[in-house]
Amino acid sequence: MAVDFSILETIHPSRFLSFTIPNPNPTLCPSLASPLIRVAILDSPIHPPTSASSPPVPTVAAMIVPEHREFDWLFSTEAGHLQLLLASPNIQRLVLIGQQPIINGYSSPSIYRRWIDSDSLNNLEMTLKPLVIALSPKSYLKNGNLEVPFLRYEDNVICSLVLEKCIGNIVGEMVVEDVEIEGANQGREFRRRLRFKRMPNLVQTEIRIVPKKVSCLDSLEIGSNSFEFIPDLGALVHVYLVPMVASLALTGSRIEELVGAGLRPKALCLGVGGGALVGFLKTQLDFEVVGVEVDEEVLRVARKYFGLEDGDLIQVCVGDGMEFLDKLAHGDVGHIDPKFDVIMVDLDSDNLRNGVSAPPLEFVRKDVLLAARSILCESGIFVVNVIPPSKSFYEILIHDFQEVFPELYEIDVGNGENFVVIAAKALPCSSSISGCENKFLQKLRLAISGAYMDNIKRIGSAMSSRSN
Repeated sequence: MAVDFSILETIHPSRFLSFTIPNPNPTLCPSLASPLIRVAILDSPIHPPTSASSPPVPTVAAMIVPEHREFDWLFSTEAGHLQLLLASPNIQRLVLIGQQPIINGYSSPSIYRRWIDSDSLNNLEMTLKPLVIALSPKSYLKNGNLEVPFLRYEDNVICSLVLEKCIGNIVGEMVVEDVEIEGANQGREFRRRLRFKRMPNLVQTEIRIVPKKVSCLDSLEIGSNSFEFIPDLGALVHVYLVPMVASLALTGSRIEELVGAGLRPKALCLGVGGGALVGFLKTQLDFEVVGVEVDEEVLRVARKYFGLEDGDLIQVCVGDGMEFLDKLAHGDVGHIDPKFDVIMVDLDSDNLRNGVSAPPLEFVRKDVLLAARSILCESGIFVVNVIPPSKSFYEILIHDFQEVFPELYEIDVGNGENFVVIAAKALPCSSSISGCENKFLQKLRLAISGAYMDNIKRIGSAMSSRSN
């Protein structure tokens, strides 16, 4: 179908357009060597401020898709394109240019290996510059502006191998992949990831993987038939999971009493994903865990690839987290004792038009929070991973929690995105985590190397100011 390029003369919020054209120079750079190239254009959903006297000049940028990542949802879907645009402040139009993916008639492993040749990329950007200018709004070219910046996508992935793509009834398409990432001090790090198509740039679950047989790290290679990787359940690598676990310091006295009486502490995890948190609580901290996951297919993937093992100490249920809370509060889940020492929530919002956020706004309804409070032990804690899309979202969330829980704490994860909010049922909540620590706190410190345990901040009645 022919493209009417005149429609691109103005910015139209949220307009997405994708088409293919002949490659003007297929021999110039391996990153763009296919006979056809795919061009995708997305206009920002965010309206820039306007004034009658000085209408804004839209800002335009372009990006070349990294070689061998043409099938990656981040670069091949409108949702992925939107996330790239939202990660580029003040850009009103993003033009993505990449090779037209070639679909073979047989199924072959999808392997990506990072390859960067700055000189070739520079030459390619110069070659594509006239195309990007032609796709820019008329007002952008005002006053003879013929410069369009090329953004370069950078992440820590050195290589990756797709293990499986599948579809869940609730979460939709998902992918499991092994990756090698840039390690600290130039060491080698291997991870296994679960990603959903509806959130292409968000890693749902990430765990460390190690070779099944002891081997020299220098000889390891993602995708090699000579090595088999297995999950390492003894470490949490997802940035916000460690501070979620660190929150257990607030109820350390209660857990120590349980252990001393020969009992296990109990955790309810809403949002299982690949099961990294569930598995860590059981294997490293001796918890009995109930997990709730909305999609059965996600649990199949977790068992097959991420080491999730149902058994006497881990019980996984399929269902909606909020509905499950309500059933527990009303005693409608007969096979589960409805009292927990900790409830941990790792649920994100399905509405991605303004970026990733967590938890879903409906989760902080008063009836949901009251249900959570009712199934906590007297010294129990309610722990929530929060990704606030705005200052007002976070302020409302804190206010709603304070309406139900007498004590509130937070941990700033330090990545500019996540906070861990901890609500306590009892007043006050013991937070003595120094001096002569009990055995559980010693074990907790050892399990997470003490990270974040000393950074738990009590939230007072007045909200401290935060920027968006």
